[in-house]
Order: sequence, then structure tokens, then C-alpha cells
Amino acid sequence: KAKMSSAKKASMGTFQPLRHRSGTMRDRLHNYTKRTLGAGGSMNEAVALPPGESCAGWVAVHAVDFYNDVSTIWAVMAGDPYLSSFRPGEGFPSGVEYRWSEGTGRDAQTVSVSAPVYIEKVLHWISEQINDETKFPDDDDEAEALRVFQTPQFAALCGQIFRRLFRVYGIVYSSFFGTLEALGMAPHLNTCFKHFMFFCTEFGLLPEREVEPLEVLVKPIRKQYYLTKQQGSVGAGP
Repeated sequence: KAKMSSAKKASMGTFQPLRHRSGTMRDRLHNYTKRTLGAGGSMNEAVALPPGESCAGWVAVHAVDFYNDVSTIWAVMAGDPYLSSFRPGEGFPSGVEYRWSEGTGRDAQTVSVSAPVYIEKVLHWISEQINDETKFPDDDDEAEALRVFQTPQFAALCGQIFRRLFRVYGIVYSSFFGTLEALGMAPHLNTCFKHFMFFCTEFGLLPEREVEPLEVLVKPIRKQYYLTKQQGSVGAGP
């Protein structure tokens, strides 16, 4: 299964990649992306919905893959003692503070945390959603998995996952880019973020209000996305 034991989730720096089990729909779609990029395909081609596949399933696979990208990047940072120096409300992109909601419904409370704690909570929360088969079914039964993936509830869950992953990227670029650059991780970070933004742009997954604090980063990536897409359309001919 593409699942992860709860013991691996809780503490700083212990997030493990979630794997797609061989032979499943999620594995098939995951490998489609790898083959497209590995064969020299453009990022636009890599994010486009493969012919004959479910859009909901395609988004579900990428929720897992983008979680893996972010957790791998954060694992490089997570053991740094410097992270404990951030106080609640510190470490976020200029002009914003991402707060964490504890509890559900009427009992929900919004709490102020530091940026590193926010990232830890996001990664822990996403891993819990993906490991909950009632929310994110394993796809031994592809028809049943697609039935769940196509519900409004799943669409809302994926929207929240993508918004929170975007926020993690915002924190990483705002507060930790220099550290990652010194470790030689900047090219990997930039490639992961570009892939994430191309996908989000292709499927309209991010509200503009979320994007605004990172507009300086997002604008050139979106420009490249639209330019490349336009050139592809022209090249395709009538």
C-alpha cells in the first residue's frame, strides 16, 4: 500500500515519502509523469491530463507526489536547531501569517504558530488525509477509488491540500531559501515549485488570494506556462 505508519509521522524530520503501489491506477499515472519528463517532454506536457484518464484521479496522484516533493525538501531543513528560534507568527512571507486550525466544527480554534511548526502541522495533516482510506482510498478497486475521487468532498480536500502545500513553499522561499541554496538544494526546490505551479495553473487549484503574497515568484512561472502552452498550440497546427 502507499501508506505510512503513524510512528513515522509525528516528530520533526521523520516524514517518509508515500509510495504508489505497483499496478494501481495511482502508480500508472505517477509513472506517466515520470516518463513524460524523462523522455524530454515539456513541463506543460507533464501536467496535462493523459488521454482517457480521470481528472480527479490525476489530481489525487499529484496530491501525493507534491506532498512527497515538499516533505523531501523539508527533511533537509527539519533537524536544524535554528528552527526553534522562530516564535509564533514569525517566518512567514511578508505581510501574511498562516494560522493553524485545531479541532473541527464549533470546537475549531485558530492558533498562532511559528512558520516551522506550521510546516510540520501541514505535513502531518496531509499524511493523515492520504493514509485515511475513507478519504483517500487505495485503488485496488479502481472504480470505487474513482467514485470517491469524483465527490465534492474529495475536491474540497484536495483544494485544501494544494493550498497548504503552496503555503509551505511560500515559507520555504521566504525564510529558508538561503539555507537550501547553501546546501545545493535550490535547483531542486525551483524545479519542484515550477512543476507544482504548472499543475495548479493547468487545473485552477489556487485562489488568487493565496497567490498574492508570492506574486513575485509565481508571475514568471505562470508567464512561462502560458507562453509554452501558446507555442505548443501554434506548433500543433489546425
